[in-house]
Amino acid sequence: MEKAERRVLFRRVFTLAIPIVLHNGITNFVNMLDNLMVGQIGTAEMTGVTISSQMIFIFALCIFGASSGAGIFTAQYHGKGDDEGVRRTFRFKILVGLLITAAATVTFLFLGDRFTDLFLRGEGDPGIAQAARGFARDYLVIMLFSLVPFALVQCWSSTLRETGRTVLPLAAGLCATAVNLILNYILIFGKLGVPALGVRGAAIATVVSRAAEFLIVAIGTWVSREKSPFIKGAFRRFRIPGRLALRIAYRGFPLMLNETMWAAGMTALNRCYSARGLDVVAAININSTFFNVFSTAFLSLGVAIGILLGQVLGAGEIEKAKRASRQLMRFAILVSVAVGGVYAAISGAVPHLYNTTDSVRLTATVMMLICAASMPFESTANAEYFTLRSGGQALITFLFDSVFVWAVSVPAAALLVRFTDLSVFFVYGSVQALGVLKCIFGYILVRSGRWAKNIVKTDKETDDCEN
Repeated sequence: MEKAERRVLFRRVFTLAIPIVLHNGITNFVNMLDNLMVGQIGTAEMTGVTISSQMIFIFALCIFGASSGAGIFTAQYHGKGDDEGVRRTFRFKILVGLLITAAATVTFLFLGDRFTDLFLRGEGDPGIAQAARGFARDYLVIMLFSLVPFALVQCWSSTLRETGRTVLPLAAGLCATAVNLILNYILIFGKLGVPALGVRGAAIATVVSRAAEFLIVAIGTWVSREKSPFIKGAFRRFRIPGRLALRIAYRGFPLMLNETMWAAGMTALNRCYSARGLDVVAAININSTFFNVFSTAFLSLGVAIGILLGQVLGAGEIEKAKRASRQLMRFAILVSVAVGGVYAAISGAVPHLYNTTDSVRLTATVMMLICAASMPFESTANAEYFTLRSGGQALITFLFDSVFVWAVSVPAAALLVRFTDLSVFFVYGSVQALGVLKCIFGYILVRSGRWAKNIVKTDKETDDCEN
C-alpha cells in the first residue's frame, strides 16, 4: 500500500472512529462511576445488580442486532434518496423493537428469580446470597420501565446515524449520562434531603435517564425534521410492504441471532465462573466494568473498520479493501497492546475503590491482568469480525462469533468447572487463551478474501426487479 493511500486510509479511520470512541467512552465511563457508587454500598448489592445487568445485557444486544439488520437497508435507501424507504425501515425497527421488549418483559417477570439463582449456587456466605437475590429482584423490577425507552432510542438513533445525523444521538447520550450520574449520586446515597435508596435509586436513575434520552432524540428529530424527512408521516400509516419486511428479516435475522447468542454465551461463561463462589461474581463485575471503558478504543476501531471497508467495497474497489484490511488489523493490534499495558498497570489499584472483601479484590486483580494479556487477541478477533461483516458475510460472522462461543468457550469452561478443582484463575485464563484459536480461524477467513464482495449492487438489482 502506497504512503499516500495509507495516509488517506488512516485519516478516514480516525474521522470515523473518534466520534464513536467519544460517545462509547463517555457512556462506559459514566457506567463505571455508577458501578463504583453501587460498589460503595456493599458486596451483596453489587452482586445483585451485576446479575440483573446480565439479563438486561442480553436484551440490549438483541435490540442492537435487530436495528443493525434493518440498518443495512436504511443506509441504502438514504444513499438512493428514497425517504419512503428509510421511513419503512424505521417503522420496521420500531415494531420489532417493541415486540422484543414485550417478550423480554414477560421473561424477566416470570423467570427473573430462576435466572438469578443460577449465579448464587457457588460457595459463599448464604446470608450474602439471600441478600443479593433480593437486591437483584428490586433492581430488575424497576429497570423493566427502562426497556421501552431504551428500545425506542436505539431504533431512532440508529436511523439518524445511518442517514448522516450523528450529533443529535451523541448529544442525547451525553445528556442522559449526565442525568444518570447526578441522580445516582442523589438517590443511591440519599443527598439533598432524599432518602438513601441504594440499588433502587440506581435503577430509578437509569429509568429517568433513558426517558430523557428518548425525549431529546424524538423532539430533536421533529424540530429539525427538514434534516430528517423520514420522520414526516412516519406514524401516520404504520405500514411496511410484506416483501420488504421479508428481505429485512432475511438479512437482519442472522445479525440479531448472532448478537443475542453471543450475549447469552457471555452470560453462560459468567455463570460457569460463578460456580467457584460468590466472590467471583463480584470480581467479574469489577473487571467487566473497567474492561468496558478501556476496550472502547479497539472495539470502536473495529466498528470504524467495518464502516470504512464497507464503503470501499461499495465503490467496487475490492483489492483496495483487502489491502486496507491488513493495514487496519495491524493498527488495531498496536492500539490494544498499548491499552492492555495501561489496564495491567492499574489492576492492583482499581479493586480497592470498592467496599468489598480482600478475596474479591484479589480475584478482580488477577482477572484484570488476564484480560490485559488477552487484549491483543480480543482486538484482532474484533477487527476480523467487522472485516467479514463489511462484505455481508452474515453466516460466516455467525459461525465466527456466536458458534465459537457456544461450541468452544462455554463447553471448555463448563468442563473445567464441573470435572476439576482448578481455581477460577486457571479456568478464566484458559477460556481467554482460547481466543488465539478464534484469531487463527478469523485470519484464515480474512486472508481468503472471500468476504470482499459488493452487496450493494446485488440489493439494487433486486430492487429493480421488484419494481
